Parts: sequence; structure tokens; C-alpha cells
Amino acid sequence: MSYQDALTIQRVLNSARTIAIVGLSGNELRASYFVGYYMKRHGYRVIPVNPRESSILGEVSYPSLADVPVPIDVVNVFRAPAALPQIATDAVAAGAGALWTQFGVVNQEGADIAEAGGLTVIMDRCLKVEHARYVGRMHWLGFNTQRITSVRSGLQ
Repeated sequence: MSYQDALTIQRVLNSARTIAIVGLSGNELRASYFVGYYMKRHGYRVIPVNPRESSILGEVSYPSLADVPVPIDVVNVFRAPAALPQIATDAVAAGAGALWTQFGVVNQEGADIAEAGGLTVIMDRCLKVEHARYVGRMHWLGFNTQRITSVRSGLQ
């Protein structure tokens, strides 16, 4: 199982405009919130899919993918691996272009359903980290601050 091809990841990131995040939390301390905030800040339309919230990041939160009224480019999943087959089925039905699961969300059955439905599958990778890697915000030492030196001048 290899759903982490660099060229596939770059193609999905470069072609996507609308990302439905299944399991997006309204809690600012949760990883899903930070990923949604980051992607929205970088120009993507983020659609929350969480039946327990009415609004997240200033966007209407939908109870399921079937309720999302606009075309979806990427379905990003922050749910337990056991939920993936149903989410994949819903993503295919919604006509999404890709199914992307976060770190630790690995389920072969879900991947098979998505692939059989024509979706690109990226699994066990963080959307935000991969975006930062390929847009140039991060390099092999960490975040690219575009500073030649770390020495600060003057009193801080």
C-alpha cells in the first residue's frame, strides 16, 4: 500500500480549490482546526463536515458529505480508520476528486472503495504539512524563514 506519491500529492494540491474536512473540530486546539485554518488562509475553500457543529472557521458546517451543496475537490479525513469505508462511499457519491486521510487514518477497504469510484487516494499524510513542503514554506531543516542567520540584532 503506497498512497503517498509526491507527484500525486503535488497534483492534488495544485488542482484543488475546495476541501471538505470530515471531522473538522471547532476547538482551536485540535489539529483538524489548525489544518482547516491554514488551508483557508492559503486560499482554499474549506467546508466543515461535522454533525455536532453549525459553523466552524466562519463556514457552515454540514452533517455529512451528502449535505454539501457544492462540488468537492478533496475530502480530507480526520476520523477513526474504521469510519473510512463509509466516508469513501460518500466521497464517491459526492463526486469528489480525491480522498486524503490524515496521519494514522489508514484503511485499505476505504482506499479500495475510493479508487474504484475514480478518486485519487492519499493516505496517512497531513494536508497542511504536504502543502507547506511543496509550496516552499518548509525545507529539510524545518520552516523556511528566509533568514540567512538566526542572530537577532538589538535588544529583544
